[in-house]
Amino acid sequence: MNIPHPYLMFLGDVQDQLGAKTAQGIVDWRPDWCLGQIRLEGCKADLGIPDITIAEAAGQGARTLVVGVVNAGGVLPEHWTSAIVQAIEAGMDVASGLHTRLESVPAIAEAAARLGRQLFNVRHSDQRFATGKGTKRPGLRLLTVGTDCSVGKKYTALALEKEMRARGLDADFRATGQTGVFISGRGVAIDAVVADFISGAVEWIAPAADPAHWDLIEGQGSLYHPSFAGVSLGLLHGAQPDAFVVCHEPTRTTMRGVQHPLPSIQEVIDLTVRCGRLTNPAIRPVGIAINTKAYGEDEARACLEAAARAHGLPATDPIRFGVAEIIDRLSEEFPTT
Repeated sequence: MNIPHPYLMFLGDVQDQLGAKTAQGIVDWRPDWCLGQIRLEGCKADLGIPDITIAEAAGQGARTLVVGVVNAGGVLPEHWTSAIVQAIEAGMDVASGLHTRLESVPAIAEAAARLGRQLFNVRHSDQRFATGKGTKRPGLRLLTVGTDCSVGKKYTALALEKEMRARGLDADFRATGQTGVFISGRGVAIDAVVADFISGAVEWIAPAADPAHWDLIEGQGSLYHPSFAGVSLGLLHGAQPDAFVVCHEPTRTTMRGVQHPLPSIQEVIDLTVRCGRLTNPAIRPVGIAINTKAYGEDEARACLEAAARAHGLPATDPIRFGVAEIIDRLSEEFPTT
């Protein structure tokens, strides 16, 4: 996909900041592409960029309205249709990361056809995938895994890419979710792939490469999440990671959207190694990424120090403190880097 920018970010009327995490991710990593946001009445998310109307955005050169929200089931609420149609009529293409295809809404499909505008369903791929083979392939791969969904797996992989490239290492972020595809311009939303082909799709995303090349693969869900563990396991097998980083949000007691208790970091390490050995017997953890946004400076550092001591791994908040220690550990474990 080649989605034209600048973007107008559409948040609808989501009820919390996590509901706008697709839009937030784009703003955080591609701020120069985002002209402003449009929010419907009752919206409780804010990207920290200007609130502008569709007409104002069109006048400033916005080329695509990005439906930058997530929700259970990836549905497109009916009451959002009129704003999307207005954007099309103002001359914009529309891109969405929801499961609902834009063209499945008659009013949107009719407006786009009438005015010659493009509709991008980022969560859906036209690529045909083979089933995963699990055969060892050249190149090095790191996967971010989590104690839950929405704990920073994408941000950690992007931070690792940025730091590794700054050190002159050969590394690429590999997107497996709609936000990552928006940010990188390539990838596959793994949760929209038919189950039989999940591991094969990841093998396609991160194919055989130079022995010193790192693919930094964005994780999804959690092996412990009753809703998404199937996606997480297929991704783990297809990624065939040499290394993994565990991502965690320390203030949660239950996983998002369900009543199941949050697993411990050690439980995630153990299960990831046990399941990951199917396609890479040498899989190993190299770091812990903890989202300390809810903590003050002293409390955040104490949390990270405790995690590092408990697990014998570097622990950091990638956004707050960077990922240098994890890259140092990675270089020690894999000296070809």
